[in-house]
Amino acid sequence: MKILIAGAGEVGFNIANRLAHENKDVVVIDEDPEAIKRISENIDVQVVNGSGSSPVVLEEAGIKEAEILLAVTNSDEVNLVACLATDIISPVTKKLARIRGSDYDDYHEILLDNAPHIDTVINPEIEVVRTIDRLMNVPGAVDVGEFAGGRLKFVGIHLDKKTRLAGIRLSDLPSLIGEQRLLIAAIVRNEELIIPTGDDTLMPDDLVYFVCEEENLFDTLKIFDKHEEPLRRALIVGGGSIGFRLARWLDEKSIYTKIIEKDAERCTRLAEHLNKVVVLCGDGSDQEILNEENIQDIDVVITLTNDEETNILTSLLSKKMGARKTITRISKFSYFPLMSMIGIDQVVSPRLSAINTILKHIRRGRVLSAKAIKGELAEVVEAVALETSDIVDKPLKKISFPKGVIIIGILRADEFILPSGDSVIKPDDQIVIFARRQAIPKIEKILTVKLEYF
Repeated sequence: MKILIAGAGEVGFNIANRLAHENKDVVVIDEDPEAIKRISENIDVQVVNGSGSSPVVLEEAGIKEAEILLAVTNSDEVNLVACLATDIISPVTKKLARIRGSDYDDYHEILLDNAPHIDTVINPEIEVVRTIDRLMNVPGAVDVGEFAGGRLKFVGIHLDKKTRLAGIRLSDLPSLIGEQRLLIAAIVRNEELIIPTGDDTLMPDDLVYFVCEEENLFDTLKIFDKHEEPLRRALIVGGGSIGFRLARWLDEKSIYTKIIEKDAERCTRLAEHLNKVVVLCGDGSDQEILNEENIQDIDVVITLTNDEETNILTSLLSKKMGARKTITRISKFSYFPLMSMIGIDQVVSPRLSAINTILKHIRRGRVLSAKAIKGELAEVVEAVALETSDIVDKPLKKISFPKGVIIIGILRADEFILPSGDSVIKPDDQIVIFARRQAIPKIEKILTVKLEYF
């Protein structure tokens, strides 16, 4: 599979790095020599110094042989022109474009049906707002993924020291939780990913990922001593495009919301377009302002400025002053492992949201959705099992899956099956697969050769 990536920023760099480890043929295009230098010195991919919107540069990079173009520069206009040029030169190449401007929100379908015929428009800001909404509504969650249209939840929570599950062997769980079934898919301990067996023990501060049906979510959370908490008051720090989108979202849900923004002109625009949201002009990291706004009475503080250091400090300060929950916007992937160490658990990233959307479309096979876990440690993939597959009609315990791969969910029509060794995959089932990063190429082989061979 040959993939052209226009844009060597954080998204382009991290996608290129991920695909290079999977031995895919990748070419990265960027007109910034420093960005190209960073790619060439750190990743084993081809690079082309030039504009991704140039037909000449695209041809030089091999667009006619490429299966996919990822247009992920920081300019919506460059991404659109790159797709238009590709549509002319190589109409069969699949086009994915990151387009963040809200002016394009109502035109995604038009851009698919008409030139430049963009197969997928990626708007990470919309995805970030959805991620924030999920985090706000799942108590204790630091990560929430949805599959099968939201019917299946994949949730990561930190295990508190006082929880009854701390120190429990997984083989002893059934006797503790009774008739409830619980599938723990993964444990992250000291940034190391563990795919657990019955002999593993849950430890305080573990990040535990479990799977459950949406209707059983809150009952499952109670097993971990996480209880439903009403969300009535929210404070947003940063009135940029994501802050505005989130404020409008919360306004529609009738959650009392305040937004703090430094820029006076931006405050005026926010006040003009938001109905019930209170707009405050000031520095959200200022302790006096937080005191004046009774931060101790706020259910959730979401820090969304373009400066991640400000976001981190504001979240830490808000937590110290009594805010019940904080959600922090982070862009630099190198910061992710540090967040839990300094007490920040709930993190969102527009760039990670873009990567999750891209993964779904670059995976081979009948893939319906994909989600990266803890940056690059693992991935969850939802796919369709076809009648021709040799993994159907036999118990899971008799199937030889690659090391580091487990089936964590089977959806059959209206039935959700929490799999065991005796579970059987049937044709047309939607299967949810958890896999370590190193096993992804083997999963792709299963999804293409085994699931789609005929």
